[in-house]
Parts: sequence; C-alpha cells; structure tokens
Amino acid sequence: SSNHKYHSSKSRRKRTAFTSSQLKYLEEKFQEKKYLTISERNELAKSMYLSDTQVKTWFQNRRTKWKKQMA
Repeated sequence: SSNHKYHSSKSRRKRTAFTSSQLKYLEEKFQEKKYLTISERNELAKSMYLSDTQVKTWFQNRRTKWKKQMA
C-alpha cells in the first residue's frame, strides 16, 4: 500500500466549500462578465471574504463548464 496521502497535502489546497449566497453572487457576476480584471477580482474577493485565488479558480472552472455547455 502506498502512503501518498502524506505527500499530497503539501501541494494540494483544500477544496473551498462556497456558501449558497456566495455561489449565487459569483454566478451573477459571471453572467455579467466572463472575465474579470485583476482589480475586479480583488474587489470581489474582498467583498466576499475569499482569497483572490479562490475567486480566480472559481471563474476558471466556471468558464470551462460554460465552454463545454456552448460546445
């Protein structure tokens, strides 16, 4: 048996569990704009008490999902 679980925690970040209100807000922003500027992203992250990276990652994932739906 491999002990991979000890190594993975270093590089992998914990999955963010967004609240339903956070998701609703992120979705609204995404409908307005598929791509945020860095300053828009910073503002959004600050207003939602999330990190810039969390918002960036959510938008990246959401765009991927959106592109698949368009295909």
